[in-house]
Amino acid sequence: MPKTTGHAKNQGGFTAVIRQMRKNKAAMLGLLILSTEIILAILAPYIIPYDYSFMDMANMFAKPSFSHPFGCDDMGRDIFSRVLFGARYSISIGIIAVAIGSVIGCTIGAIAGYFGGQVDNLIMRFLDIIQAIPGMLLMIVISAVLGPGYFNTIVALSIGSISGMARMLRAQMLKERENEYIEAAQSINCSKFRIITSHLLPNCISPMIVSATMGVAQTITLAAGLSFIGLGVQPPIPEWGAMLSAARQFIRQAPHLVYFPGLAIAVTVLALNLLGDGLRDALDPKLKN
Repeated sequence: MPKTTGHAKNQGGFTAVIRQMRKNKAAMLGLLILSTEIILAILAPYIIPYDYSFMDMANMFAKPSFSHPFGCDDMGRDIFSRVLFGARYSISIGIIAVAIGSVIGCTIGAIAGYFGGQVDNLIMRFLDIIQAIPGMLLMIVISAVLGPGYFNTIVALSIGSISGMARMLRAQMLKERENEYIEAAQSINCSKFRIITSHLLPNCISPMIVSATMGVAQTITLAAGLSFIGLGVQPPIPEWGAMLSAARQFIRQAPHLVYFPGLAIAVTVLALNLLGDGLRDALDPKLKN
């Protein structure tokens, strides 16, 4: 009888997850919306009808029309073009910040969870200090120190997500390291690095994937919040939070300036949450009920 390789097992697990995801209509809707937004964001420079910074004073506060589907802002800039181009910044900030925070957090959590003892105690007390500061306040402080801007916003949001990821992976590691297959790996003098990367991480990664997916949604909202108070991406870059900040003083006069950037944030967050729920159910069917 032919042996089943680890690669084949991984392929089988991945196929099972995809099959389970396909049965979840809400998750597939979220994936469709998110995929469409990412594709539109990538193609934005080539498909937007107007340059996002082009000012047409004759169309100041123009309401939605055939030529300007989302209307124009206080400087006559086409809101549809700005929302579409702004997706490049808002979505990429969420994805990159969560990716960086997840890598650092998983590294810290893996070390704490596997080695335990004084190493674990030292790392956890350090994370306690960080988590004692409210998340949004910590990001505001980091953004204020580094200054506003695209990359500084990513750094601030990344640092804010490290503690949660580290604690989650540590908890998974503490549970998994007591299993017999870890004792078997240790008995054949398998290196600690290989035990962590080849044995523990693959069995602990499912909750991290779900958490990261939903974390992107939260990070996009936090990025919009930082931009709204002037500490995130700065005008004239059309990041959705910055657009909301610039439009707040005209909310009574021209509410469409607020509607469409806000709707873009809401739809993206909804899509990511639907996708995250679907991934949770597919990776751990016991959580369905």
